[in-house]
Amino acid sequence: MSGDGQGRSHWFDDEAGPVVRPYAMTRGRTSHAGQHRLDLIAVVVTEPDAEDSDADHTLSPEHVDIVGLCRDTPQSVAELAAELDLPIGVVRVLIGDLVDGELVHVNRPVPPAELPDESILRDVINGLRAL
Repeated sequence: MSGDGQGRSHWFDDEAGPVVRPYAMTRGRTSHAGQHRLDLIAVVVTEPDAEDSDADHTLSPEHVDIVGLCRDTPQSVAELAAELDLPIGVVRVLIGDLVDGELVHVNRPVPPAELPDESILRDVINGLRAL
């Protein structure tokens, strides 16, 4: 038992196993340079040359998990956070690391201001029907 009275039980949960604080996964970082671009609905896609990410010993297990989850099916940032059971802020930092390492890329949603007006789309449909 340590001198602080916390003991081993402070860092170990019988059901969950060892407890790792979220900031330990991100090496103390709470944001990433590109984080402002990672909306909850942004879709993470694995790069084709990221197949050997399991053999990369510089990646944390969480990084490898993200690449693995996105390998078969692109996942949104929110889906990854839910699947990995990690806070969204941690997942954003980890995805930012993977983008920097060119293991994944992120497809961002189209901002509503850039979407075509509904009336224009109706006019196009009506014009096509008239043909």
